[in-house]
Amino acid sequence: MGLFDAILGNAGEMSNEEAKEELATILGADEQIELAYKLIRDMIVLTDRRLILIDKQGMTGKKVEYRSVPFKSITMYTVETTGHFDLDAELKLWISGQSEPIALEFNGKTNVYAMQGLLAAKIADK
Repeated sequence: MGLFDAILGNAGEMSNEEAKEELATILGADEQIELAYKLIRDMIVLTDRRLILIDKQGMTGKKVEYRSVPFKSITMYTVETTGHFDLDAELKLWISGQSEPIALEFNGKTNVYAMQGLLAAKIADK
């Protein structure tokens, strides 16, 4: 992920191994990471069970908020791909019980089709 994307707030892909190492303390028994994205210190992780949004706060990043969203709670989503002048992709998730969607932005190098395919499969399984 480039510095320009980080400044714009666009997440880029990261390795599942790196994500697993960072999330070892909160992953369930036998829970597997399927896709992971990083934005400077924050992370977006899709496991075989849920979506995890990690928000590292403060100067040191020691304070961390983990938002766990079970796939069964996702009622709808939209994926907007990159264009000629719009270089970032966007994912919006509507969660049951919330009126406003969660909006996540990704850099142009991110394979949003892989993420969309995984979400479609997980939501269909619920």
